[in-house]
Amino acid sequence: MSPYRWNHLTAPELRELADRDALVLLPVGSTEQHGAHLPTGVDDFLATQVCLRAAALAGARVPVVVAPSVWCGLAEHHMAFGGTLTLSLATLHALLRDLCRSVLRAGFRRVLLVNGHGGNATALHTLAGELTAELGTPIAVTSYFTAGAAAIAETLETQNQLMHACEGETSMMLAAFPELVRRELVAEAAGPAIALQPEDPVPVYRPTPFERITPSGVAGDARAATAAKGEALLDGCARALAGELLSFP
Repeated sequence: MSPYRWNHLTAPELRELADRDALVLLPVGSTEQHGAHLPTGVDDFLATQVCLRAAALAGARVPVVVAPSVWCGLAEHHMAFGGTLTLSLATLHALLRDLCRSVLRAGFRRVLLVNGHGGNATALHTLAGELTAELGTPIAVTSYFTAGAAAIAETLETQNQLMHACEGETSMMLAAFPELVRRELVAEAAGPAIALQPEDPVPVYRPTPFERITPSGVAGDARAATAAKGEALLDGCARALAGELLSFP
């Protein structure tokens, strides 16, 4: 049993945490293609993993609860590969509104959405503002790879930020979920470099299906991935997120 997972705790235990003004982390991921070597749940698994590690780091000083993840996000650009589940923006908004409302009705007042999918980032920033207005309580948002950007840049050899099914994501999966990595296919997992949406410097944004960017579904070079790098990435991102939790209003 994890002392931080909402769905591992009883209702009385959660009421006690709400009385202590615990901060609720809500991981928001995606279920989408990640090339031939990684499972479709990467973004969901890694966002949750970073949240749990951050909660363990910060939990001695501030009460934290990690809610069950939102495992489906905005992944229309990956649909052509198959294996991908996606929501409309309106559905994601409605889902997050109802989940955040439930969290607030359970007695909590502080919610941080922790994103794990580049395609969600811009929308979540907008939705957080709308949810704050609708629910009357600040709903904050971060992406674990933005919070941990310094650790990512320091650790990776072939890139300075996360891409997709890349050195970074493959390393973290090797560290946390090695049984899910198709290791025999990693040697073929290389593609062009990309920028995640929030960091994209292009002056005009045009939606581009991912198959036009990379026919393999991989962006970046997974061949440089190692479990040791993955552990450093997960630890660095979790420590950065934990630092934010300790100063969260």
